[in-house]
Amino acid sequence: MSTATPTARRLPLAGALRLGRPSDIWFKPALSAVAAVAPPNLILLALGRLDLAMYTMAGSLCALYGHNRPYPARARTLARVVLGMTGGLAVALLAASLTTDAVVLVTVGALMAAVQKTLCDATRVGPPGNVVLTFISSACLFVPQTPDQVPGHVGLALLAGAWAWLVGMAPGLLRPHGPERRATAQALNAAAALAGTPAAGEGHDRSRAAAAAAVQAAWQSLTAAGARTDRTRRALEHLVIRAEVALAAPADADPERLRGWARALRGTGRVPRVAGAAGELLGLDAERAVPHRPLWHRLGPLAPVAARTALGCALAGYASLALGVGRPYWALVTAASLYQANTTLTWSRGVQRVVGNLLGVLVFAAVVPLAHLHPAVLVLSCLAFNFGAEALIGRNYWLGSVCVTPMALLVTEFARTQDSGQLITERVLDTLVGALVGFAAAVVVTDRRAGDRVERALTAVERAREETARLLAEPRPAPRALETARRTLSAALAELRATADAAAGEWGRRALPQERVVLAEQSGHRTLAATVRRQEPHSWDGTRTTEDVRP
Repeated sequence: MSTATPTARRLPLAGALRLGRPSDIWFKPALSAVAAVAPPNLILLALGRLDLAMYTMAGSLCALYGHNRPYPARARTLARVVLGMTGGLAVALLAASLTTDAVVLVTVGALMAAVQKTLCDATRVGPPGNVVLTFISSACLFVPQTPDQVPGHVGLALLAGAWAWLVGMAPGLLRPHGPERRATAQALNAAAALAGTPAAGEGHDRSRAAAAAAVQAAWQSLTAAGARTDRTRRALEHLVIRAEVALAAPADADPERLRGWARALRGTGRVPRVAGAAGELLGLDAERAVPHRPLWHRLGPLAPVAARTALGCALAGYASLALGVGRPYWALVTAASLYQANTTLTWSRGVQRVVGNLLGVLVFAAVVPLAHLHPAVLVLSCLAFNFGAEALIGRNYWLGSVCVTPMALLVTEFARTQDSGQLITERVLDTLVGALVGFAAAVVVTDRRAGDRVERALTAVERAREETARLLAEPRPAPRALETARRTLSAALAELRATADAAAGEWGRRALPQERVVLAEQSGHRTLAATVRRQEPHSWDGTRTTEDVRP
């Protein structure tokens, strides 16, 4: 077995800055952010207490989370985010009230950043992940505070968080199945793209991986809604099955029919209800019965990420202090924002962060004279940048950072007007320090167990394929057992692809068994196709459509 040795890699530059397509719901997080932030800030403006906006924004920014989750799951996610945000705020304010030693505060901030990063990744809370939590808690570490003020300030965050929860849940009144519909449409479109791609070549492999990820995401969306179901969700489940069948046997799928079903899921129109077989109902039950890995099982593989986050944030903050910068939390947050699934992605995020922040500083320099005209202009400018950040960040992180940076700089002026030149200088310096030190920590603390996880994922795929093949060899396998085996194999293949992709971008690890991964994927998908054709082929062709279902 080869030893872990760092290898020379080409670090992407232009590719890291390439713009992607906007999200289907890019405007929803943006509008939610404005709706959650505006009322508390305008109330504080009317009361002449904009100095308290930092605490209300801690709660308001929770509205950024959970937009891809079904509303029952979103309610739980938002509640946990609000509690996590206010918990981190309480720790930061308590630390700030007990000491003014900057080194101690940076250390506390780095440890909190590591905990926030680990828990966000383990719970898969989704964007914006740990960055917003770390920004709020780190900034509040350096806000002058007394112990008797802490409960009131945390209470303001809880009130704003409750409002953010209502803002996040409000769209469910008009479109209760919106997230599930979008996830199902994405799975159908991805399956259609696979069916329309030639069966040979790298393009087919990329399309297959994308389709597998989209189908898994659709199942996760549907099952996250809870055990209770209704006619609309049942119809969506049958459509996901069609996407899953097309993934297993793309040569037999009709891309136009799949795209037609996806188009029908837009808006609040009728949900196509495709004819299904009894075996599909077994499949739905099997999908819901798949056990979820406990949270503590997901924490172990995140140890390298936690270590590099703690080390990188601490060193970035210390370096900022050594340079005499008055806001070391900017360097700390910059480092915390870098860490992704592997070193290569961390480098790309670093490039995006630096470019976005530097351009954002220029935007701030142009806007700040206008913002100084009146506090109302300052508040409205922050709201405009808040909307722009959420509207643009889905296309590329650096583009959203162009709006996040001036917004963060303007927020520092809520309490009092500051020297703009000093703000700009310190922000540029902290951005560069945080990015350089943070990436250095990622290079030093590598994930040397990435190859082990690929081996385990390979073993899981091989075992699942053998079990499915054994059932296929039987004259009349039990439908439930065959369907459960098929879904287990499908999930194992998706996990293998995600694990292999993450490990491929990690430095300082042993060589990956690339050929074995490719062979396992090919044989696994062939077995899936054979399973689909074995399961009542006349019921899987998707040519019959029954009545539509109202949303």
